[in-house]
Amino acid sequence: MASKAAPSCRLVFCLLISAAVLRPGLGWYTVNSAYGDTIIMPCRVDVPQNLMFGKWKYEKPDGSPVFIAFRSSTKKSVQYDDVPEYKDRLSLSENYTLSISNARISDEKRFVCMLVTEDDVFEAPTVVKVFKQPSKPEIVSKAPFLETDQLKKLGECISKDSYPDGNITWYRNGKVLQPLEGAVVIIFRKQMDPVTQLYTMTSSLEYKTSKADIQMPFTCSVTYYGPSGQKTVYSEQAVFDIYYPTEQVTIQVLPSKNAIKEGDNITLKCLGNGNPPPEEFLFYLPGQPEGIRSSNTYTLTDVKRNATGDYKCSLVDKKSMIASAAITVHYLDLSLNPSGEVTKQIGDALPVSCTISASRNATVVWMKDNIKLRSSPSFSSLHYQDAGNYVCETALQEVEGLKKRESLTLIVEGKPQIKMTKKTDPSGLSKTIICHVEGFPKPAIQWTITGSGSVINQAKESPYINGRYYSKIIISPEENVTLTCTAENQLERTVNSLNVSAISIPEHDEADEISDENKEKVNDQAKLIVGIVVGLLLAALVAGVVYWLYMKKSKTASKHVNKDLGNMEENKKLEENSHKTEA
Repeated sequence: MASKAAPSCRLVFCLLISAAVLRPGLGWYTVNSAYGDTIIMPCRVDVPQNLMFGKWKYEKPDGSPVFIAFRSSTKKSVQYDDVPEYKDRLSLSENYTLSISNARISDEKRFVCMLVTEDDVFEAPTVVKVFKQPSKPEIVSKAPFLETDQLKKLGECISKDSYPDGNITWYRNGKVLQPLEGAVVIIFRKQMDPVTQLYTMTSSLEYKTSKADIQMPFTCSVTYYGPSGQKTVYSEQAVFDIYYPTEQVTIQVLPSKNAIKEGDNITLKCLGNGNPPPEEFLFYLPGQPEGIRSSNTYTLTDVKRNATGDYKCSLVDKKSMIASAAITVHYLDLSLNPSGEVTKQIGDALPVSCTISASRNATVVWMKDNIKLRSSPSFSSLHYQDAGNYVCETALQEVEGLKKRESLTLIVEGKPQIKMTKKTDPSGLSKTIICHVEGFPKPAIQWTITGSGSVINQAKESPYINGRYYSKIIISPEENVTLTCTAENQLERTVNSLNVSAISIPEHDEADEISDENKEKVNDQAKLIVGIVVGLLLAALVAGVVYWLYMKKSKTASKHVNKDLGNMEENKKLEENSHKTEA
C-alpha cells in the first residue's frame, strides 16, 4: 500500500506545481464588491466523484501563486494558510465557495479555485473588483465675496475616500462650467492614501463674475464607478456675495418733500446702487458750490422758507455721478388788521382785512363767536349786534399741521337812547309804561313818578340783547302823572319823561317798539313779496316777447304764399288781416 501511495502523492504534487490548463467553457469571471462588504466567490467547477481535495489561491503581480485555503473531501476539514492579510477573514464552504469578509482595496486580485483528483487538477479563476463610494462633495475655502470683471478663486470642491478615483464637475445655476481662458479656470488633482489606497479628489475653480451672477447658485459633483455602474453625487448649493461698483446715485428726502413746512427737520439720504453700497457722499446745498462730506444721511434742522431749492449728492471719488431733488419749504403768513381788542362807537365804519401770504393757495375761513361766516366781515356803519369775537383762520390742505389764525374782539359802544311807550289794559283798570333803552355798556334804568298814584308792582326788565332791553311798570293813576325814565352808562346819562292821564281819562296808546327779531321777520316777508312780484313781471314779459315773435313769423309766411299765387287782391286782404291782427 505504501508503494502505491507514494506515486499518487508525487503525482498530486506535480499537478499542483505544474500550470493547469483551463477547461473549455471556463472564462474570466468577475465578482464586484463594495468596500467593507463580504466577497463571495463560488468555485465554478463541478465537483468530480473522485475528488481528493479543493484548494484556493491568488496570484501575485509577478504571476507566482499564494495558497490561502485547503479542504479535504474525505476528512471534511478546512485549513487556512498563514497569510497575514487574510487572517480571520476567510471561510470555505463544503461546495468550495470562498468568502472574504471586510473587503479591502488590496483584495483586488485574481483568485483561482482548484479541485484535485488523482489524475487531474481542475481550475476556475475569479477576478475580484472592489469599489468605494466617495463622500458627498463639499465646496470649501469659499471666497467671502467676488468682484465683477475680476478672475478670482471661488472655492474648492473636495470628495474623499473613493475607489477607484472619481471625476469632479462644476455647475453654475445647474449648467456645467467648462474651462474658458480668462474667465473659467478649473484645476483637478487627486491623492491616494498609501494605507487605505482610497482617493481624495479636489477641484479648484477660478471664476470671472458679473452682475448676472447675483444670487446664482454654484454646485459641484463627483462621478464615480460602483458595483452597479456609474453614479453621481452633488454638493449643496453655494451662493456668493457679488461686489460691483455703483452705477447710479439716488437721493431721498424725509419726510416726503411735498409736506415740508417751516420749522421742520429735513433728512437727505443718498444711496448708491453698488455692492457694497458707498458709505460716504458729498451733499450740495442750494447756493453752495462746495459739497459737504457726510455719511449717507445729512440733516437740516428748523428749516425756513429760504431753504427752498435744489439739493444734490454725489460719490466722493466720482463727483460726476450726482443726483438731485427739488425741495419746497411751505410757509403760511396771516395778517389781520385790526386785531386784538378794538372798541368803536355805534355808527362808525370799520374796515377789516385778513391778508394771506403762502407758498401755494390757502383756504380762508371766518368765524364769529365760533360760528362760521359766509363771507369776510365789513362794517360801513356799526351796530350793537356787530360786536363779538372774530377769527380769521387759514390753512394749506396739502401740508399737515400748517395753519394760522388771528382774532379780533370788537366792542361797539353807544350812549343810552330812550323811547317810552304806554298802553291801557283792556279792563281799563291799569296802564303799562315801557322804557326802551339802547346803549353799551349796558345802561342802568331808574324810574321816577311825579303826582299821585300807586305802582301795581315793581319794574320788570327784559334780557339784554344786541345792546337793547326794556323796563316796564304797571300803574293805576287816579290823576294825571309824569313818569321819568333815566338810563345811564359810562358814556352818558339820558333822561326821558312821559305824561300819563288818570285812569278815568281815555287817551291814545303808543305802539311798542318792534324788537330786532320781529324786524327781521318783517324784512323777510317784504323780501318774499317783492320776489313774487318781480317773478310775475318777468313771466309776463317773456310771454309778450314769444307772442310777438310768433305773429311776426306768421306775417312773413303769409306774404310769401300770396306772392307765389300772384293774386294781388288776396294779398291786399291778407295784409289788412295782418294789420288787424297786429292791432
